[in-house]
Amino acid sequence: MNALLTVFRREFAAYFATPLATVVIIVFLAMVGIFTFYVGDFFGQGQADLNAFFTYHPWLYLFLVPAIAMRLWADERKSGTIELLLTLPMPLWAVVVGKFLAGWAFIAVALALTFPLWLTVTYLGEPDHGMIAAGYLGSLLMAGGYLAIGACLSAATRNQVIAFVTTAVVCFLFTVSGESIVLDSVSGWAPKALVDTIASFSFITHFTGLSGGLVEARDLVFFTSLIVTALTANAIVVELKKAG
Repeated sequence: MNALLTVFRREFAAYFATPLATVVIIVFLAMVGIFTFYVGDFFGQGQADLNAFFTYHPWLYLFLVPAIAMRLWADERKSGTIELLLTLPMPLWAVVVGKFLAGWAFIAVALALTFPLWLTVTYLGEPDHGMIAAGYLGSLLMAGGYLAIGACLSAATRNQVIAFVTTAVVCFLFTVSGESIVLDSVSGWAPKALVDTIASFSFITHFTGLSGGLVEARDLVFFTSLIVTALTANAIVVELKKAG
């Protein structure tokens, strides 16, 4: 645990050592405001909830999370510090998990800075605070899923741009896997079991239930298992690259 905390502190501080953190947070908050108040018509809906806020989170994370994940391992490989990092007396799992938790904590900070929206809707009406809390939980879990995928892909390359693009593409496929544009293209030739399996990987499907206040075990298990699987793959990729 000491090794994990050491990596966590190092990585979390690294985000704020460059202007990247400030730029990403400002852009995220600006996009949240645009999508909530203009695209989502927050005031025009006349309802005391944050549906207009949570609806667009999957699409906002398609740009926010890859920007955070791209540097997790690619930067280490490009600068050559990964060899030094992996020779330190700490297990590989502690490095992988520590880096992931630092990125996840950074996303949590960005998400927490949207609290004025919660205060606004509370002032305007009587919202269901349990539903809003579930929405924040679902948003954070979904971001963790995106980040775990991004960390794995970042470990596979030393180019941050490639890491960003591949993470955005893979996360986009996970996001839309339950939409008709994808299911209609495979339902004509694929068996129903395969179609249902593809649909079950949709981030939107699992996030919608949580953002609506319905906390179900299947959604929690989905995001948790996805994070664990992606981090396991991350460790394998790092080990293979080290061996290569």
